[in-house]
Amino acid sequence: MESLPLPLSLSALFRQALLNVSKASNLPTIQDDTQELINVALNDCRNSRARVADLSLFSPNETLDDISTQDLVYLFVPYVLAEIESRARATERDDRLARLREAEQGFSKFLSDIELYEIVSKSEHDLYAKNASAIVDPARRREIKIKQYQAEKEIRSRIERHRVPLPSSDTSPTDFDLIAALLPPDASTSSMTLTDEQDNEDELRTATLLLLRLAYAQAHAQLTSITQEFELLHTAPPQPPETIDPTRSSSETERALWTLDAPRAAAARRGGPLLDSAGKPLQPFTLLPSGASANRANRREQVFQADHRLPTMGIDEYLEIEKQRGNILTGGGAQSAAKPTSSEQLAIDAEQDGTGFGEAKSEEKRRKDEEWASFTDANPRGAGNTMNRG
Repeated sequence: MESLPLPLSLSALFRQALLNVSKASNLPTIQDDTQELINVALNDCRNSRARVADLSLFSPNETLDDISTQDLVYLFVPYVLAEIESRARATERDDRLARLREAEQGFSKFLSDIELYEIVSKSEHDLYAKNASAIVDPARRREIKIKQYQAEKEIRSRIERHRVPLPSSDTSPTDFDLIAALLPPDASTSSMTLTDEQDNEDELRTATLLLLRLAYAQAHAQLTSITQEFELLHTAPPQPPETIDPTRSSSETERALWTLDAPRAAAARRGGPLLDSAGKPLQPFTLLPSGASANRANRREQVFQADHRLPTMGIDEYLEIEKQRGNILTGGGAQSAAKPTSSEQLAIDAEQDGTGFGEAKSEEKRRKDEEWASFTDANPRGAGNTMNRG
């Protein structure tokens, strides 16, 4: 008769859940392999929570000094369980709401335990309890976020000095790896055995308390995100019924739900009123200016056009118009240089004696010479040069 395998200890069970969710955090959440790791981690973490409750490791009548360093790490159980619940995939809105409620309960339980045993100071409690996103003043909101970030960064730097070494890995360690390194050694996981230097209980207790304070800050941030997601899910319009194609397999149907084309298909089937009785929008819509419907066809025709202005006439047509406007000069060149000037042509025409044309040109030449003589008498050479006079 074969002997049944012994059940895992609490430390081994919780470590297994932490390592699985750590692997899943470095993978795309939508993939089936990632969800398989999350489901296994979720089952192990729920069993760990039941073990902690059965062993009565924590009591509201105790103080922080009454909790042993070995049991202190199990305060992370509701926090890790809430993190796993928030990472689980949910295709329907009701399923997502149920996941968020479970995560909210886990984070709230973790925060109440940390405050019960006074692991965080009053200043830390007041700082992280402030919801920065609910502050209207942008300067005040930014100031709160900076203070929260600086406090979290200071805790992380102290953890770097006090944390126990982690096993070698190709990827950077996550916070779940840090929690797993704080667990007591287990015979089934020899690679996680702590060295003699790590056996210092004071050092291990300090590292555990620092990591609990860090998780306290992150739990507040997660609760804020959950609250915002609750508002989005409650105000979202109801999902229209999906038409099931009998020829499509279940895997294809599930894949279609996670593609980017699914919201478009839902939008195409969307109908009904735009606003509810309270004035809240039930579906996305776009406000268009008056007369936009009449111009919609013209706008549609103008979509697929060149990104620059196209010419409206040819080069020959353009030059003809400019020539008519008198903007083009003609002549010039060697042929123009061989032709006589206007004065030379006038002298040539005046020499044609015995003709009326010659007499007219001769008179014109005489009048022009007299005008030039009068001009030179009135304006002697150098009369207008006043620059070099002393």
